[in-house]
Amino acid sequence: MSTPHESRPHRSRADRRRATEARILECARELFAEKGFDRTTIRAVASAAGVDPALVMQYYGSKRELFTQAVQAIPAVPAVTDAGALVDELLATLGLELGGLPEGALAMLRSMLTDPSAAEQARGTLGRQIDGIAAALPGVEDPGLRAALVVTTLLGITIGHQLLDLAPLREAPADRVAGILRPAIKALTEQPD
Repeated sequence: MSTPHESRPHRSRADRRRATEARILECARELFAEKGFDRTTIRAVASAAGVDPALVMQYYGSKRELFTQAVQAIPAVPAVTDAGALVDELLATLGLELGGLPEGALAMLRSMLTDPSAAEQARGTLGRQIDGIAAALPGVEDPGLRAALVVTTLLGITIGHQLLDLAPLREAPADRVAGILRPAIKALTEQPD
């Protein structure tokens, strides 16, 4: 007959460390998403993760590095080359965002207007999205400008829904928002006749 201790698989020190790092990072994402960079403290992250603040600093070095790690998983716009498919992909992405952004993305959005480093990270992420959309618009006049208008339109809708909790956006189904927005996105991504 085995004892309860014997029936549990043995976790190595490295496995326990990875699990603790992951727990700290998840708690940091939640707090950065809820409070932003300025109002999130190492002490609060440590408390939420059930560890000592010194351990958070040992694993991540600083609040800035913890934030950088927490917002790494920002989704990119899928690469497509057909304008019609691009409109569909962008609107599908909007539907996902209205359903709820990953906490890393929310943390960046909440922090980008008050923290210069978060703003720089957001610029980099949004710049890559703009470049990806612009590359999918060959033969269209001003593809970079058009792509920037698309990205900032979707960003504004996402902020209005996720952070500002605007009632018309919150109450409308994502497919309704996408249906109303489709002609505008189509106009931005296609060359006028």
